[in-house]
Amino acid sequence: MNEPRRQFGSVAQTGSVAIDQGLRQYMLGVYNYMGLGVAATGLFSMYVASNEAIVRAIMGGPWMWVGFAGILGMGWFAPKVMMNGSKVAAHGMFWAYAALWGVMIAPMLYMTQQAGAAQDIYRAFFMAASVFGGLSLWGYTTKKDLTGWAPILGAGMIAVIVAIVLNALFFHSTMGSLLTSSAVILLIAGVTAWETQVIKSMYREGSAMNDRAAIFGAFMLYGSFVTLFIHILNILGIMRD
Repeated sequence: MNEPRRQFGSVAQTGSVAIDQGLRQYMLGVYNYMGLGVAATGLFSMYVASNEAIVRAIMGGPWMWVGFAGILGMGWFAPKVMMNGSKVAAHGMFWAYAALWGVMIAPMLYMTQQAGAAQDIYRAFFMAASVFGGLSLWGYTTKKDLTGWAPILGAGMIAVIVAIVLNALFFHSTMGSLLTSSAVILLIAGVTAWETQVIKSMYREGSAMNDRAAIFGAFMLYGSFVTLFIHILNILGIMRD
């Protein structure tokens, strides 16, 4: 009488183990892609930051705003390209995004180095990594459904982006920059946890879509990490000055 139950339990347990192993491999792929993207951005941005002529060209024209619009645009179109296009297109979008962020970050790194505070770059990186790692781990392990966070986080990010643009164009307020960067860090902390849970839920055992989902997941988390780094570095610079 108990034998069928034992067999059924064994099959269920084996299936669960297979799913767990597949999910771990999938998430490892997400973080590997993300890590490579961050490394590529760091190398590219440091190279650009070491060339004063390129940095001044970026800062002296409309290129910063063009790059900012490009990042927002790629963030908008990435889901369609990565999930509905080919794997090659998904890779192309991800690495183009990483390269564009490298260009955008370079002037900030250049100014930090010129101020004799290169150590702030490494400090900001490790602080961003600590915040990101803690929130992503919590998002992966928590049983709490974070779906309801999406509208609040989305509205908050739109409000902060508007505030950043207004401050850059009209107010030029150091306090305004400090407040908006602090708000971004708080929002991105929540976004990181929510994104990790969403990425985890995208996994399907044995699905061919997992590879593209992993690239898209890396794209999402990469953007959050880089945003954390930028605004932590901005706060360190304001506090230093």
